Amino acid sequence: MTTRIDRKFEALKAEGRPALVTYFMGGDPDYETSLRIMKALPGAGADVIELGMPFSDPMADGPAIQAAGLRALKGGQTLVRTLAMARAFREEDDTTPIVMMGYYNPIYIYGVDRFLKDAVASGVDGLIVVDLPPEMDEELCLPALKAGVNFIRLATPTTDEKRLPTVLNNTSGFVYYVSMTGITGSALPDTSKVGDAVARIKAHTDLPVCVGFGVKTASQARAIGSSADGVVVGTAIVNAIANVLGPDGQMTADPAEAVATFVSGLAKGVRDARLAEAG
Repeated sequence: MTTRIDRKFEALKAEGRPALVTYFMGGDPDYETSLRIMKALPGAGADVIELGMPFSDPMADGPAIQAAGLRALKGGQTLVRTLAMARAFREEDDTTPIVMMGYYNPIYIYGVDRFLKDAVASGVDGLIVVDLPPEMDEELCLPALKAGVNFIRLATPTTDEKRLPTVLNNTSGFVYYVSMTGITGSALPDTSKVGDAVARIKAHTDLPVCVGFGVKTASQARAIGSSADGVVVGTAIVNAIANVLGPDGQMTADPAEAVATFVSGLAKGVRDARLAEAG
């Protein structure tokens, strides 16, 4: 199968630059504002959009994304509405890849077959489900691949040579390298180590390798983009939204404009990063 994700990375490989992968929480701070944020991302320079599925018990997320999930849930966001957001985005943009990211519990309750059918109909291209290890591929990964949806796996600094082939098995779209141990939004590690990690993963796969967790600035994005096929930014975007919300959730400025301004700076950093060798 060939998805929008595959086509996007092929196009970026031809350009000789890494992707900017942007995460935000669906429904934060409310559905309409969140949809405007999503629609603003491509124009600001995002190449791939990660659409967060809010969940009440997000074990891998730091305080900022946890807070965003709670704001979304409080605002009435559900998995049905998150899929509706993807579908509404697709009415205006049929090229930017959408990856839904979250946890298995909401999908399990929704029903795997029903979810995949609705995800495909909504224009979703890939899934990142952080609490489903390769040993549970039959739960969602294999059905997703059969439905034509990429299943993107996480690799970490603790994924050793013995474990890595298992992690990469059935992975498609790209590999998401988590550049540190711990939760999202932590401090950025030594970027010089990222290149070695990317090279180690690439020795086992032809898939693009995107690096995230902790990227906050254009200079960090540029440094990581010099060796990775993509730079993933999440917490810093979520913080850009939170920073224009008052204590009671009232907006002090337009969150979509705040995100677009921030992402355009990141995009410049990523575009200034030239891969040593394309792809």
